[in-house]
Amino acid sequence: MTHRAFKGSKWKEEINVRDFIQANYSPYEGDDSFLEGVSEKTKNLWGEVEGLINKEIIDNYRNADTSRFSSIDGYDAGYIDKDNEVIFGLQTDEVLKRIVNPYGGYRMVEQSLEAYGQKMDPTLEKTFKEFRKTHNEGVFDAYTKDMRTARTVGLLTGLPDAYGRGRIIGDYRRIPLYGIDRLVEEKKKDLDKIEIDEENLEKTIRLREEVSEQIRALGKIKNMAAKYGIDISKPATNATEAVQFLYLGYLAAVKENNGAAMSFGRNTSFLDIYIQRDLDEGILDELGAQELIDQLVIKLRLVRHLRTPEYDEVFGGDPTWVTESIGGMGLDGRTLVTKTAFRFLHTLINLGSAPEPNMTVLWADKLPEAWKKFCSKVSIKTDSIQYENDDLMRNMYGDDYAIACCVSAMEVGKEMQFFGARTNLAKSLLYAINGGVEEKKKAKDGSSIKVFDGIERIEDEVLDYDKVMANYKKVLSKVADLYIKTLNVIHFMHDKYAYEAGQMALHDTYVKRNLATGVAGLSIAADSLSAIKYAKVRPIRNEEGIAVDFEREGDFPKYGNDDDRVDEIAVEILSYFSNELKKHKTYKNAKITLSALTITSNVMYGKKTGTTPDGRMAGEPFAPGANPMHGRDENGALASLNSVAKLPYECVCEDGISNTFTIVPDALGKENEVRIDNLVNIMDGYFGQDAFHLNVNVLQREKLLDAYHNPDKYPNLTIRVSGYAVHFNRLSDEQKREVLQRTFHSFA
Repeated sequence: MTHRAFKGSKWKEEINVRDFIQANYSPYEGDDSFLEGVSEKTKNLWGEVEGLINKEIIDNYRNADTSRFSSIDGYDAGYIDKDNEVIFGLQTDEVLKRIVNPYGGYRMVEQSLEAYGQKMDPTLEKTFKEFRKTHNEGVFDAYTKDMRTARTVGLLTGLPDAYGRGRIIGDYRRIPLYGIDRLVEEKKKDLDKIEIDEENLEKTIRLREEVSEQIRALGKIKNMAAKYGIDISKPATNATEAVQFLYLGYLAAVKENNGAAMSFGRNTSFLDIYIQRDLDEGILDELGAQELIDQLVIKLRLVRHLRTPEYDEVFGGDPTWVTESIGGMGLDGRTLVTKTAFRFLHTLINLGSAPEPNMTVLWADKLPEAWKKFCSKVSIKTDSIQYENDDLMRNMYGDDYAIACCVSAMEVGKEMQFFGARTNLAKSLLYAINGGVEEKKKAKDGSSIKVFDGIERIEDEVLDYDKVMANYKKVLSKVADLYIKTLNVIHFMHDKYAYEAGQMALHDTYVKRNLATGVAGLSIAADSLSAIKYAKVRPIRNEEGIAVDFEREGDFPKYGNDDDRVDEIAVEILSYFSNELKKHKTYKNAKITLSALTITSNVMYGKKTGTTPDGRMAGEPFAPGANPMHGRDENGALASLNSVAKLPYECVCEDGISNTFTIVPDALGKENEVRIDNLVNIMDGYFGQDAFHLNVNVLQREKLLDAYHNPDKYPNLTIRVSGYAVHFNRLSDEQKREVLQRTFHSFA
């Protein structure tokens, strides 16, 4: 009776969740009138949880379990309010108590605990340091001098060399559909087929070890569930079990790992199958269905990792990027929007806006109009949704992909990503002008730091575009070489010392791999080159001949105004750098992808970068992601969107292109229905140009200013910042000011 009423056969014969979904889901093209409010249990539970979250934000409170280290089944069962919970499970035995994960690097553990007045159990600490090597130690053993230098000066920043890499999405749906015992059985079959190949000794030996670790991890997930009195050995028999089993799979991931992005996947169509069956059978009503999703989302909102203040400087707002990908279209032309897609977004109304889970709507031209309007309505009300182009991604990844972190697509359970942070395009341009010499940071003895040899310093009084561009491409080629080698070291060591066995157990054994790279400062580089080409730019050099400032004579086209003269420079930079990256060999033959995405590290990148030819002063923040620099997109919202839409996704930026868009409410119209329709039209027009991503904020700068000065009035104010959402009050003072400097479009 486990799979009663479910259709199809292929998914029963092999591990194939997509086939199960295609055979059983119910597309929904209606409106949101069926939705219910908050159940009494959820209201009581959320009242307790919201108070704890607000205390954490206001008091900057952190609590960690210093009596043990991270593991899937190493914690006792934890509850918030057992009588009101319908979905069980916490990362530790207490709500908001954080896990100590030392496997990425012990120094980060020490710094994190010290920052919040705590200390690890001394016996555990001594034993760990004596007998266990960390990922961070392995990385720095293998780093070359050039790699260390690039990291120190801020050319490569945010590298996952001291914390979990994340961006791996386990197919958590496999647990409710098949049960742990079936998954173990299939992994054992795979293990038996892996022969030790003399031509591929390291590869095949490592694979056998990794699959063996995966099998053990599945057993630990089963043990962890049993602590809550839940048997996940067999498939789920109803909707409550389906939601519970799926969540326990995800919970195992965030118990074992502290990755930078611990995405949830693409689950609404899958869960809707179980919910609809229970509704049809009369064992669940709509209020109960919403209760399941509301309580699942409450649990996702409670995911935390122990981080250092320095980490928060790079990734502002204490994020976990619990990304859920919602909607989209199927390859057969049916929409993948279901009633549970509505239910998931409706949590933003029932529970209030929040950064997590990272709501990601897969936008397509042929989505049902009622769904588009509902998404628009919730965006306007909550500022908590990002949108990504399903029509682009579906052609590359099929119709069962999900987004990791913010913009990184991969087929669920069949692909994974090696996260690679970002390189600094603006600093690279300064190296092209200054002969590979660092413009801001000095060596300990006060001397200049030479980052790259073989780059001739440009001595001209007025910078020549062709000469600068030729030098810039030389620098970018060297950066690409160093970048890929650095990432190869990181991911070799991560697999060796901090392998994500639980998540990888929920992937196919022969998984496809992507090596993600990223860029920051695209708009600065494009505008600087435009200034050199169309105006006169004179470097002001210090006594060592390093350009530390620039004088400009005349105006120049600025990225963000739908002007091909500068927009094509941005495209050229991305295309060239992407091609240079792809010339290099990668660890485990991963496919190299590139993103234009900065998270909130645009503030930190600015601190590390000197004055640039476009007029940006030393230390001034970068624009987020692929955005135009603040205030330079002077020709309105549509022109700004059009510039970003020109950046190519396929073959160039296949890891994604982040665009954060803020428009004041009256620019969308005076009436709510008009605003909803106009926002739908903006997104249809934007994505119709093959644009990739859009964060949507509909708000006034005055509201953010008030929140800046009176944070207690806005404990839950949520905004989209750069690929994800944050509680505004969790940002540092500098990060808040940077958000306030962004363009608030007053007309469309």
